Amino acid sequence: MRKRSEPHTFEQRLTAQKQRLEHELESLPDGRQREVVLARIDQLQTAAEMHGFLMLRGDAAASR
Repeated sequence: MRKRSEPHTFEQRLTAQKQRLEHELESLPDGRQREVVLARIDQLQTAAEMHGFLMLRGDAAASR
């Protein structure tokens, strides 16, 4: 039977995806595809920031 890997957190998955796209970005010339990858990296950064903010709010609400 195959052993299942440890589940990854949302933050870990965001970081891994961002790193993969940054690596891909290194080989892309200027143009539309590069802009799309840059936009996706920006979206991932925003998602990480929003998640962090919501986690802080959730912790504050739980402590009330």
